[in-house]
Amino acid sequence: MTVAVVVPTFRPDPVSLLALIASMQAANLPVLVTDDASPVTFDPVLREVGQLGVRVVRHERNAGIARGLNDGLRFAQSQGAQWLLTVDQDTVLPVGYVESVLPWAKEGVGVVAAEHVDDASGLLSYPTQFNDGFLTTHEVIQTGSLWSVCEMQAVGGFDESLGIDAVDAAACLRLRERGRRVVLAPGVSLSHHLGSARQIRILGRTVLATGHSPGRRTTMVRNRLKLAPAEFRQSPIHALRTLRRVAVNITLGVIVEDDRWAKAKAGLRGLRPGSKG
Repeated sequence: MTVAVVVPTFRPDPVSLLALIASMQAANLPVLVTDDASPVTFDPVLREVGQLGVRVVRHERNAGIARGLNDGLRFAQSQGAQWLLTVDQDTVLPVGYVESVLPWAKEGVGVVAAEHVDDASGLLSYPTQFNDGFLTTHEVIQTGSLWSVCEMQAVGGFDESLGIDAVDAAACLRLRERGRRVVLAPGVSLSHHLGSARQIRILGRTVLATGHSPGRRTTMVRNRLKLAPAEFRQSPIHALRTLRRVAVNITLGVIVEDDRWAKAKAGLRGLRPGSKG
């Protein structure tokens, strides 16, 4: 079973990116770095990546992560790979990560991800259930996830109209609509920073304040609402859980984060059809 890797970049930190590339090359995996129009000041690190034997694609216009992930799908296909590992530029994967998730990449599975995400705010987990011996969930974040190349091609790839936010959620939704499983590798974790997120306690519950900018707040709300009708058709429980999370995110942006007024207005903009960040 073959695996290719795509690392979408934008203004990458040289140390983090080069360390990630080294870990992927140590695992003997073909790697594509696809850059989303970083300024010329990042030419040196991207040139150094290319000198390591990694294929680098430079885009002239910023369009969001979905385009980079689709670059990865085409790269995987050109390599004859059955699975595509998508990894953010600042994600840290433990040694042997691919070997840990690959056993769950089976027929009928659309994507496999780590069970836990170790964020600076703490350990994040998904709501789960067991189905036919698989630990499943409804959606996963794309970094560290292993996507079936043929299944992703069947659903038309990653939705570039979404840009950045909810791209992974939309892909998982399309896979579930095809009857494919979204699977977690039990006991596996990775390290990744979700913006400047922090966990706080409200009314006895732990919730995540993401700390995202006002512009990102608009697209997060807009994209989630765009997916909501299909989510309700596929899984009303998950759709309600998602909308609750969006509502909590908007509320926390107003009451506990910085730049509250701007974030309040941004959340309201996201409620309007055709809104932009």
